Amino acid sequence: MDYKASYQQWLESDMIDEAVKAELSDITDEKEIEDRFYKNLEFGTGGLRGKIAAGTNRMNIYTIGKATQGLAQYLVTTFDAPSVAIAYDSRNKSDVFASEAARVLAANGVKVYLYESLRPTPMLSFAVRHLGTQAGIVITASHNPKEYNGYKVYGSDGGQLTDNAANMVLGYINETDIFGGIKTMSLAEAEKQGLLVYIGSDVDNAYYEKVEGLVINKELVKEKASELNIIYTPIHGSGNIPVRTMLKRLGYTNVHVVKEQELPDGNFPTTSYPNPENAQVFEIAIDMAKEISPDLIFGTDPDCDRIGVIVKEDSGEYKVLTGNQVGVLLSEYMLNARKIGGILSPKDTLIKTIVTTEMVARVAEAYDAQLMNVLTGFKYIGEKIEEFEQTGSNTFVLGFEESYGYLSGGFVRDKDAVIASVLIAEMALYYKTQGKNLAQALNDLFERYGFYKEALVSIQMEGKDGQEKIAEMITALRNNPPVEVDGVAINVAEDYKLSTRNDKVAGTTETINLPKSNVLKFILADNSWFVIRPSGTEPKVKIYASVVGENAADAEAKSVKFVDAIKKNSQRIKYKYIYI
Repeated sequence: MDYKASYQQWLESDMIDEAVKAELSDITDEKEIEDRFYKNLEFGTGGLRGKIAAGTNRMNIYTIGKATQGLAQYLVTTFDAPSVAIAYDSRNKSDVFASEAARVLAANGVKVYLYESLRPTPMLSFAVRHLGTQAGIVITASHNPKEYNGYKVYGSDGGQLTDNAANMVLGYINETDIFGGIKTMSLAEAEKQGLLVYIGSDVDNAYYEKVEGLVINKELVKEKASELNIIYTPIHGSGNIPVRTMLKRLGYTNVHVVKEQELPDGNFPTTSYPNPENAQVFEIAIDMAKEISPDLIFGTDPDCDRIGVIVKEDSGEYKVLTGNQVGVLLSEYMLNARKIGGILSPKDTLIKTIVTTEMVARVAEAYDAQLMNVLTGFKYIGEKIEEFEQTGSNTFVLGFEESYGYLSGGFVRDKDAVIASVLIAEMALYYKTQGKNLAQALNDLFERYGFYKEALVSIQMEGKDGQEKIAEMITALRNNPPVEVDGVAINVAEDYKLSTRNDKVAGTTETINLPKSNVLKFILADNSWFVIRPSGTEPKVKIYASVVGENAADAEAKSVKFVDAIKKNSQRIKYKYIYI
């Protein structure tokens, strides 16, 4: 069915609310109609994500209902007496979409455990494992702009749905008629029939106890936590209560919250992009810092799975650390603390994604620890944790990705900014007792391991045309790969869709033993590298680049030059849609 026919169906169907029809009728831009209806909102391993509006390619109660009906069919077909835990964050309509999912599941005989108010994504991951449900749903679009929302689905292990399970759910979704194939039941009736239970403070407390158990240097925290001066911003999201609760439980009583960003608000009035990678979200916190002089500033995104850290440099300027830098700091601190505590083991393992800094490899090597690489996406880190628990082969210490996500412990299977806030506070406290702040600690690591510098370029490509251009872009580079960048030879080309690693120096081709993904990585003779991949959650293509310099200034200069050279190389091979 073409987009015009689909659009007309929505206008004529008795199942569509009149207000929705009015919204659709008011659209005058044909491209807007096409974008809303040219496809169904894609369901992948991360579930759904899109702009909130009417249409098959948008987030609304109808697309939520269809996805949930498909999930329900999968669950009742696969499991006996299945159940699902549901959470939601502070975004617009998150509570409405969570309730709609609960209504559909209950109508299909699936028991629902629904949080009574907003909670972070990682607490949903914990609840799935704690309650023993077969699946979990969290309504969030993470760090996207206010126009977006999403629907993330988790498996019984607390990790995002695996590829195989997601494909099975997708099959049931595709069989569901959005107009007449969705069962619903009122929440009151579901509760009356025992198909709906609200999750209360008992599950929260069980989670908090687990997080408290992750403290490494317990004596240090017990004796000195109140001396650490912290500014925290929840950026209008779900982290406000959990993060502050954990800090208070551990004795971090000197915590100043950014009042303008404290309360949940899906319109994110102080920022257009509620992402801790975005320095703008910390402007108010930095203004506060001029009077408070904190030891540490950090902020969590709306669903509290990502955390950004601000440090004060010797120049007096405040700087947002990159996700790579925080990951390296945590890796060093945690391995060193385990060494001091006498529990460091050759089985200790760090896990990172293929687009995350290689500096951490030097850290792991220094402590005789192991490092594993996985595809981009925290579900792959979660799968490794599950594997470690099943086989006993490794001890999971820390997993992280460059996009500000970190995890320790095995009771959550997604990135967790509540856990990260506790570990970062402990780390900052430790370095404070050593007479250093985190900026100085990071500089020490650069001196020891090398001056690594990473860069990320995101290219927005909206709509049907944008998706086609992204696909063409990566196909062009796959079919016409470069042999050098700015005179430096490309020694290794990795294609994660074809599962091949071509070492041009050794003249060998190896198989990459990771799930297939439309990702290309090129490693140069000077150990710089770049990766290109389509975003799994946004209409973007992302280019990651990394260099190693002799010092900070050299690394910065090399990074700028390298990114520019990638652009020029792209033009030479008619890689026509990249604009950096």
